[in-house]
Amino acid sequence: MIRLGVPSKGRLMEKTFQWFGDRGLILSRTGSDREYAGKVEGADIALVLLSAGEVPRELAAGRIHLGVTGSDLVREKLTRWADRVEVVAKMGFGHADLILAVPKIWIDVDTLDDLDAAAAQFRATHGHRLRIATKYHRLVREFLQANGVADYQLVDSQGATEGTVLNHTAEVIADITSTGETLRANHLKVLSDGMIHDSQATLFRSRVAPLDDAQQATLDDLRGRLADVDRG
Repeated sequence: MIRLGVPSKGRLMEKTFQWFGDRGLILSRTGSDREYAGKVEGADIALVLLSAGEVPRELAAGRIHLGVTGSDLVREKLTRWADRVEVVAKMGFGHADLILAVPKIWIDVDTLDDLDAAAAQFRATHGHRLRIATKYHRLVREFLQANGVADYQLVDSQGATEGTVLNHTAEVIADITSTGETLRANHLKVLSDGMIHDSQATLFRSRVAPLDDAQQATLDDLRGRLADVDRG
């Protein structure tokens, strides 16, 4: 029996159950909403209910064979993620963009090159680096390094990141957005080349979880079902 980790609550769980149901696998919770237990009908698969943030860790540790979570979380939480997990299927829901946004009043800052120049000027004027509030430290750091932006510091934000600029705890933010309404409400604009990652719910396979012959056969059968639906 292979172990499948899926989000334990909310719309992401509902969409995941529907996605697998469309492919002939019936996923359901068992017991009350407070019990993190579930079952799978239609295959030899054990359902493991986790938070979306726990799925990358469990995949990387090999404690689950498959897991559903946002592609942003895998890339943020796992170093060399492609060596530790494999993308099985992009699921077509849970879309969100990880972006860089600056205050709307920065009329001369529209690109990463502009941000780099503004960061240098900010440090010369204020004596400290421009602050970027985010909870996605790895992704933001790699993105800025790849695009030649260097004079900044990341400020950890686990709450309402969009409000940090108005609260004067950061000058720039890097955060997930789906509609952009919260950004507009906080007088922020996305840089024209500030898309860091286009995230969506994704089914991943652990590259380190051991598989015996029966488990491999179950996984191969599941891949076949997914391929049949995609071709259809």
